[in-house]
Amino acid sequence: MPVFSYSAVDAEGRKERGELQASDHDSAARQLQRRGLLVLSLTQGGRLLRPGKARSVFKALELITLTQQLTTLISAGQPLDRALGTVLKNQPRPAARAVLERVRDQVKAGLPLSQALEQHAGSFSPFYTSLVRAGEAGGVLEVTLAQLSGYLEQSHTLRGEVINALIYPAFLVIGVIGSLALLLAYVVPQFVPIFQDLGVPIPWVTQAVLALGEFVNAWGLASLMGLVGGAWLWLAARRNPQRRIAQDLRLWRNGLFGPLLQRLETARLARTLGTLLSNSVSLLGALAIGREVSANHALREHVGHTTEQVRQGSSLTHALAGEALLPELALQMIEVGEQSGTLGAMLLKVADVYDLEAKRTIDRLLAALVPTLTIVMAVMVAAIMLAIMLPLMSLTSNI
Repeated sequence: MPVFSYSAVDAEGRKERGELQASDHDSAARQLQRRGLLVLSLTQGGRLLRPGKARSVFKALELITLTQQLTTLISAGQPLDRALGTVLKNQPRPAARAVLERVRDQVKAGLPLSQALEQHAGSFSPFYTSLVRAGEAGGVLEVTLAQLSGYLEQSHTLRGEVINALIYPAFLVIGVIGSLALLLAYVVPQFVPIFQDLGVPIPWVTQAVLALGEFVNAWGLASLMGLVGGAWLWLAARRNPQRRIAQDLRLWRNGLFGPLLQRLETARLARTLGTLLSNSVSLLGALAIGREVSANHALREHVGHTTEQVRQGSSLTHALAGEALLPELALQMIEVGEQSGTLGAMLLKVADVYDLEAKRTIDRLLAALVPTLTIVMAVMVAAIMLAIMLPLMSLTSNI
């Protein structure tokens, strides 16, 4: 479905920017009008760096805290509109407060919470609103909100663990590249006139290092700009859906980072489907939402094909096994869940298994990556120093 970027003004004159998905331009405009927005501009196409993904008004921790507070207040017996008013007072940022204020006013006017949240689709995901709708239908909104806050907190924790685990290697890589660039661009060229004046034979190792140093000194900045331009072109190419799918498929099957990506995405998809199915959301509805949750577009396309096959009567396991994207163990566990009538619970177990596997994979990668980078840096620095010292040692031996 096409993505539209919009700029609009709400009833109180506050400007809002974001993205939404709609079948055509008129449908997108109607969605914005139903949310009470005056459309200033509406163009097809998402932002370059994050195509197809609308930016939420709420930060991840804010949404978790908001959901937890609503759970506590509703469980304590407060009416929904009063609970929303209490949560509203605790919001420090005006943009988040404005969204919650509109949700509270709509609930006061008699609109169900799920429908009020749907009017702000850029801030509340389809997954979020679907669970709220399921809780309303079953009369267990506080239970559903508790499950929702747990899901959000677990997802945020896993994301934080991945980011924290990658911070040290990232700084180490930057340190290695920066140190080598400094040596080659500024230190090594200082020895060129010295070796020329001495007139001693220069070994091929030294010649190679000196040539590399001259290249970095002359073309280092241009090369860096070329890399940045190449990255920009790669991101621009991702605006083409077929290229984006092909790129994500290559990344999915990459021998180094592919296994980690598979575990992370399998856990995310399984947890989303399991949480939705456990709250009486239909399988087709859960698949439609699970497709949007995935960050890998190759997996998104696969889940889309799976949805169509399930709609035609195929079992979930058979449909997912059509392409070798999900791990075999996950498919076996899903098949057991289907046969025993506990698909939702089994999917949550799949998520737990692959969350743990992802953490183990990250630990193994870090255990190998950090010493490898340290050794590479030591070897390259030693090679540069040896290349500089060889002519000097040759000179002293001839004296």
